[in-house]
Amino acid sequence: MNTKENKSNSEKVFGESRNVGIDGASQNILIIGAGLCGSLLALRLGQRGYNVNVYEKRPDLRTVDISAGRSINLAFSDRGNKGMKLVGLEDNVKALCIPMHGRMIHDKDGNTFMSNYSGRDYEYINSISREDLNALLLTEAEKHDNVNIHFNKGCKSVDFENTTALFKDYLDKSEFIEDADVIIATDGAGSNLRKSYYLGRKFLFSFSQNYLTHGYKELSILPAEDGGYKTFKNALHIWPRGDFMIIALPNLDGSFTVTLFLSYGEGEYNFNNLTTPEIVTEFFEKEFPDALAIMPNLVDDFFENPTAPLGTIKCSPWHYKGNTLLMGDSAHAIVPFYGQGMNASFEDVVEFDAVLDEGHDNWEAIFKAYEKRRKPDTDAIADLAIDNFHEMKDHVGQAIFQEKRKIEMALEKAFPDDYSSKYSLVTFNEDIGYREAMLKGRAQDKAILNMLADGEVSTALDLTEIKNLKTILDKVTEETRAILEDDEIAGLS
Repeated sequence: MNTKENKSNSEKVFGESRNVGIDGASQNILIIGAGLCGSLLALRLGQRGYNVNVYEKRPDLRTVDISAGRSINLAFSDRGNKGMKLVGLEDNVKALCIPMHGRMIHDKDGNTFMSNYSGRDYEYINSISREDLNALLLTEAEKHDNVNIHFNKGCKSVDFENTTALFKDYLDKSEFIEDADVIIATDGAGSNLRKSYYLGRKFLFSFSQNYLTHGYKELSILPAEDGGYKTFKNALHIWPRGDFMIIALPNLDGSFTVTLFLSYGEGEYNFNNLTTPEIVTEFFEKEFPDALAIMPNLVDDFFENPTAPLGTIKCSPWHYKGNTLLMGDSAHAIVPFYGQGMNASFEDVVEFDAVLDEGHDNWEAIFKAYEKRRKPDTDAIADLAIDNFHEMKDHVGQAIFQEKRKIEMALEKAFPDDYSSKYSLVTFNEDIGYREAMLKGRAQDKAILNMLADGEVSTALDLTEIKNLKTILDKVTEETRAILEDDEIAGLS
């Protein structure tokens, strides 16, 4: 492929001599991957004046349906919204969102109860279409003459010594090489730049890939005949069953995207033995009868959609010298149970943009500063996501957890400036990092659970009485401080 022909609006093209420096007009940036992170990054770098070429292996999602069993909606919250504010799209994205104020818990008898995400009414997460959001970002990025996006062109490898990437054109089967001043990989958990780091053995590169024993499969609840919703719209629905669960998020068209999280080989029912329509139906009749009642399409969905693994990826460093960088899932893929994968990737772009504003005079300094400030937080959200997996499939159905949440909701409502639960710290307090939110949130959880177990606090108290809540707040605050001090002394923070 001839890049010069595709960048007729710019005198600067890949492969030509370039000015030294990091001012936008003199720098050509190649982004691998036009998903959510890559499209936001391309838009922001385009706004800053850089010459940006993006290569995406899939077709243009604005012209073809490429969901193919992949989650079509995501949980969008405050950290992700920082990215939308950065590029001026906050109102555009808001129009794509369905507010979800809490978790609607379904037991095996069909009973439900609502567990709000926060005691503050203005704090909630949103269900948003992956495809619609990605399409918006792509369209906005392409409005900039200095941004070009190329589809059906997959990266096979990256020569990070020479800052070049080898691509295959999936339409004509040809292969071609592109070069740039900087290559940034936003090509997801299967990143070919990360693979090139690992295989190249040119420097010390650490990499871990840990899979859960569970996988996931996308299902659906179709809209009602009148186009409405078959169950409550403004919640993230959870059917927790100890070792497995289903969840459901609403879509704008009245449907819900349902996801089954289940072991591959353990338990009475697992993905390995759910092999016939009869067994699948039996499984849902036994474990999720109220969901089955509104899912007449269950069997078709189950056998048409793939089963996919769930894993966590951590690596370091994210960069090589000053010419290549990993960002988003390519650097830190996480499991989806905190609803922060997209939000963390968007926050990556915000943090990277902030480093660009610090005045570093070369890309290596930028990349080092970015990773130093960002990696502790991405490691933290990866660990939190695993924690929340166990919370969602099991703990939310336990009495002591429900008591803890009642106390937390009451504290947040009564003292909105003085208390935030771990979930609120992670999801709604976007001005603190994930690591700080994790450390404080875990300490608070431990404090409340210990006091509930010891009878020091109880939901038997009148939680509408400010005096009672102030006593609880003081106890939780004191115990949390003591736990944090102990953890620091023990080297756990």
